[in-house]
Amino acid sequence: MLYSYGLYGCNNRPYNNYYLNCCYGSVFSKNFEKYERKDVDNMDLVYQLWENVKAELKKNTSETVYSVWFHELALENFDGESVVLTDDPFRCKIINEKFIPLLEDCFEKVMGFKVNVSVMPKQEKTKKTETKKENKTFDANELTFDNFIVGDSNKFAHAASIAVASDPGNTYNPLFIHGNSGLGKTHLLNAICNEIIKNNPDAYIIYVRSEDFMNELIDYLQNKKDTSVFHNKYRNADVLLVDDVQFIAGKTSTELEFFHTFDTLVKAKSQIVLTSDRPPKEMATLEERLRNRFESGLIADIQPPDLETRVAIIKSKAESLGIDIPSSLILFIAEKIKSNIRQLEGAVKKMKAYIELGEEANLATAQKAIRDIFSEGDPTPVLIDKIIDEVARTYGVTVADIKSKKHDAKFVFPRHVAMYIIREMTPLTNKKVAELFGLSDHSSVMYAYKKISTDKDSNYSLKTIITDIMKNVQSN
Repeated sequence: MLYSYGLYGCNNRPYNNYYLNCCYGSVFSKNFEKYERKDVDNMDLVYQLWENVKAELKKNTSETVYSVWFHELALENFDGESVVLTDDPFRCKIINEKFIPLLEDCFEKVMGFKVNVSVMPKQEKTKKTETKKENKTFDANELTFDNFIVGDSNKFAHAASIAVASDPGNTYNPLFIHGNSGLGKTHLLNAICNEIIKNNPDAYIIYVRSEDFMNELIDYLQNKKDTSVFHNKYRNADVLLVDDVQFIAGKTSTELEFFHTFDTLVKAKSQIVLTSDRPPKEMATLEERLRNRFESGLIADIQPPDLETRVAIIKSKAESLGIDIPSSLILFIAEKIKSNIRQLEGAVKKMKAYIELGEEANLATAQKAIRDIFSEGDPTPVLIDKIIDEVARTYGVTVADIKSKKHDAKFVFPRHVAMYIIREMTPLTNKKVAELFGLSDHSSVMYAYKKISTDKDSNYSLKTIITDIMKNVQSN
């Protein structure tokens, strides 16, 4: 960890004891007062010290020597008695052999006393490896390339993911995978993580959902935490994988932060992998510069699996769960569940549960398992609460605002959106929805439904927002 120390100077003079005592009237020695990393001002002083040392190096070497051997040197650590600098392995070797006395002399001229200088290759930096385990949130056991079922619907995304895992940062950067929920995007993200870790155990990998990224940033901003910690966490990653990146669209602060994180990582040749339920061009509320960056790499889509792939998925899941499902039942399940791999796997788990309870693996059991999958939706009252919560969050108002009778436009429009989505996602009639909002006449609900229906047909941004709200409600 890089510490900051009380290092000051005046009139561009060296940072030695004499001038420090003159300027600040305090004794300054090698027993520096340490500051926490969050003290950004004092961190800046350490870097200013390094800038002064580099200026001293320029005075004592030719422009060519400085450019070749010292220009890329970076200050990694300073503990008051020793300095650690980093560079690429080749220059490190030469600098350690030939230039350490010069470096120590320049530090002594600036500091007023001698310090020990060492130069390490960049790949030996410890900052990343100290935090890597903390940030590995992916599933290290189940989701690998070995158990990903490949078919015509996903083979391109699968091949691209293997290429990225084999040579991160150099092949298809960024990789953008899109497709509907439940088709295997998250599986591929985890498989990439596991493959990279297998090849490079010291890789610093962050796998995060876009909503978690956003919520973490909000926490830093609202609680006035030091955002440099947040920056360092994400911008030092060797590999950053973001699931459901579509949720950052329209979130101004999150988009800005992600833009700078993206650019920093690409310049450092760190790998970025993103997943979304739609391609970048269909993210209507996403900033243009971010959309351009998402499109700058490789875009791969995943389509719903065909029948053969669905059969293979069911067989694989049954084998992993240690149950034997007859081929006729596998085909039956595969023909009934066509567009969601999670539902296919869920049906197999249900079959396992029924078999363990003593039921036979027959058509009746398979029918029951499928019926359970399709009937596990939320009861209407719970679904309504989710809808109103999500609309309130999207439009930055409260649930009470939406349920109130306030006539301000900033409350009326979200209320109309909530009414529209409730009508779309629940069996409630206009009259029941009116009662839900405390209205005596259901004509208001009819008006809201018709208005939003018309507006979203001509307003692509509104259509996207409503689609996002409904998907968020279904996924929560």
